[in-house]
Amino acid sequence: MLTKRVVLASSNKGKLKELQQVLQQKNIELLPQSKFGVSDAEETGLSFVENAIIKARHACEMTGLPSVADDSGIEVDALDGKPGIYSARYSGITGEGADEANNRKLLKALEDFNESERTARFRCLIVYLKNANDPVPLICQGTWEGRILTNACGTNGFGYDPLFYVPTHQCSSAELPREVKDAISHRGQALQKLIKCWVNLP
Repeated sequence: MLTKRVVLASSNKGKLKELQQVLQQKNIELLPQSKFGVSDAEETGLSFVENAIIKARHACEMTGLPSVADDSGIEVDALDGKPGIYSARYSGITGEGADEANNRKLLKALEDFNESERTARFRCLIVYLKNANDPVPLICQGTWEGRILTNACGTNGFGYDPLFYVPTHQCSSAELPREVKDAISHRGQALQKLIKCWVNLP
């Protein structure tokens, strides 16, 4: 069976590693868009799915290859669903140090809320486009329920993982072994749906 080459429309190394981990078992070679000199698309959408499509289409246009993009983030009930689609840029800082700055801002915003009021969820929308003009993108969604801790715990993962408490495993996302997180996370759920659909894709 030939290996299918697909571009990941992201420069996020943590995201690339997570997605490669799962997709490499399915004879799919996931290549970062940076390998082709493609920069991140401007995320002008107002929803996870809009932003994922914008990113995937940009990668297809620039490389001529099929593309996978995900847009994901954390929604905190006490903050009316924020930071949501702005999760990666919540603190206004990008690049090095952004994760720590985002986590600090989230902890500050929730400092007056007790444990029962700190419910949250990770959401992930993954989009697959066969080409830039694909009129029927494949869209898969995953949701992971939990709550926000008062202190960071764990060193695995990236982003808000150290603050996200997983009730089913009684630890933070950043304390889970990689294979466990891959199986139950929002991105893992969306990816498994994508893989199930992949067999029917041209």
